[in-house]
Amino acid sequence: MAQSSKQSFKKLAVIAHDLVATALAIWLVFVIRFEGEQLEEHLRYLPRFLPAFVAYGGLVYWLFSLYRSKWRFASLPDLSNIVKASTILTLSLVVIDYVLVSPDFYGAFYFGKISIALYWLVQIALLGGPRLAYRYFKFWRSRNHAAREASLPALLLGRGFEVEMVIRAMEAGTMRRLRPAGILSPRADDLGQTIRGVPVLGLLSQIEQIAGDAAERGEGFRRIVATPSALLPDAEPDKWLARTRKLALPISRIDSLGEGGARDSELAPLEIEDLLVRSTVRIDRERLVAFLTGKRVIVTGGGGSIGSEICLRCAAFGAAELLIVESSEPALFQITEQLSVQEHATVVSGVLADVRDRDRITALFTAFAPDIVIHAAALKHVPYLEADWSEGVKTNIFGSVNVTDAAIAANAKIFVLISTDKAIEPVSMLGATKRFAEMYAQSRDAEFVAAAAGMRLVAVRFGNVLGSVGSVVPKFKAQIARGGPLTVTSPDMIRYFMTIREACDLVLTAASHARPDGVEAERAAVYVLKMGQPVRIMDLAERMIRLAGFEPGEDIEIVVTGVRPGERMNEILFARDEPMAETGLDGVMAAKPVFANRARLQGWLARLEVALKADDRTAADSILDEAIPDFSRRQSASPGDGAPEPSRLAAASQP
Repeated sequence: MAQSSKQSFKKLAVIAHDLVATALAIWLVFVIRFEGEQLEEHLRYLPRFLPAFVAYGGLVYWLFSLYRSKWRFASLPDLSNIVKASTILTLSLVVIDYVLVSPDFYGAFYFGKISIALYWLVQIALLGGPRLAYRYFKFWRSRNHAAREASLPALLLGRGFEVEMVIRAMEAGTMRRLRPAGILSPRADDLGQTIRGVPVLGLLSQIEQIAGDAAERGEGFRRIVATPSALLPDAEPDKWLARTRKLALPISRIDSLGEGGARDSELAPLEIEDLLVRSTVRIDRERLVAFLTGKRVIVTGGGGSIGSEICLRCAAFGAAELLIVESSEPALFQITEQLSVQEHATVVSGVLADVRDRDRITALFTAFAPDIVIHAAALKHVPYLEADWSEGVKTNIFGSVNVTDAAIAANAKIFVLISTDKAIEPVSMLGATKRFAEMYAQSRDAEFVAAAAGMRLVAVRFGNVLGSVGSVVPKFKAQIARGGPLTVTSPDMIRYFMTIREACDLVLTAASHARPDGVEAERAAVYVLKMGQPVRIMDLAERMIRLAGFEPGEDIEIVVTGVRPGERMNEILFARDEPMAETGLDGVMAAKPVFANRARLQGWLARLEVALKADDRTAADSILDEAIPDFSRRQSASPGDGAPEPSRLAAASQP
């Protein structure tokens, strides 16, 4: 209540200032322009004219949103609105002056052309000057405070517009203890310039020399901060990063530049993963904020690589309440602790539960009453599921069925199944179990579509995620740390890659497209994330070795171990008989569903349950062959088979 009263008082103060400034502008124009009897005559008529004009000015200012923007963030758009409003008032004075020249009114010009032109300048100065002065005062105070707190001189890397945002964040104190001490740019055009008083010392390629010279002068840098432009291929990050190894300086990257301006910028340690893939898709933050704000969300498998990042993003985008369902106690503790130290308004709770326990899951979902359910719990490692097939069926099929049914029973509006590109024309138990889970969700979604009911059930497919537990990048990093060798199953193995954050943001973007009201153009049941260009695993291994400062084949060997059971050489995102559809969303495509009805699926589920109890893999394989015809062809396919036509692969992967 007190906060609301304070905000109302501030707005009234701004309105009062602008109205007084309008009256003062007219008075000052007359004092500057006239003197003696002329001044007295103009001031004598002023009380008749001024009140109505000031009220009119207040209306014009409201139309141009002068009362909505905060003075401490006054900027060029605010100044532009002031100029526009002042121009409207000036033109109004021209009209008034020509009306008053009539013998029925004043009989002569009251203002005159010079006075009106002078008014335009004075009005802009009186409205804009205090705003800019107040902003400078706030900036000066926060910069001095940040300077007193800052103790670590930082060397900033990147292009001018990004570096300028980082310097603003440091001046505002949002990057604690850091102060900008120098800039290195990838562009020669920036040399010799300063950005907010910080000099551009050289090019990225000169980082070792410039940092060394600064250390010799006793002005050494304590931190290197890289903006996104310093990590683009054009900036040759492999080369400048290699030159920093002798400096022994911690290197950070800007984690969220552009998501909310400098005030939202975050620092994160620079990892090899940041240099391995293409530029990320631009995420529509406003769309995700509108989708998640005020929603109650359940995430199963919320302690895993994907599930934990989805939890973090749901909190960042304004979810009201978040329930994390996880079967691993350490994983649940880690994600809840991570969320507890972040600044957000989301109410977070975590529960230990296994998606295989149907009664427990149903009770949890019903009690929480979610708006959105994101099912990320799964077993995902191909070799393990080839050996322990029954565990994959229990978790990936029956666990998914349990969560799907629980979401429906709890009257959720949107259910999202996290799937994989391995579900398409599957050659592994992982792919088959995930495809079966997709089909079940699709069958339930079709029932709601037919009934025009208000729930959507969708699946989101994507390929390999950099840095996820058990993925190839952490494995290669560990092997490099041990001195090698790096193990690659085949020199021709190709995979798609994307970062964890990009994958999770696109999962939420796809979920936002699956509106229960059906307003989107395509009512798809399977969404496919555009993974960019595929990467050869051998090329990935060689580049990671070089990024670590070694030479492949000389310092660290690469050993080819052979393709494992259930693996294929090329990943695909769409089945041959699965129609593709555009969504209109950057980074997200859709597949029109191909599935069996629920009655057939229930029959297969009943038979799978019998096969599980009998530990009969042959029977289970037979059921999956019947449900997923592509799965039956896996035995006759060679490791290199199953790759789609080049044109189809390109269509699915273009960013």
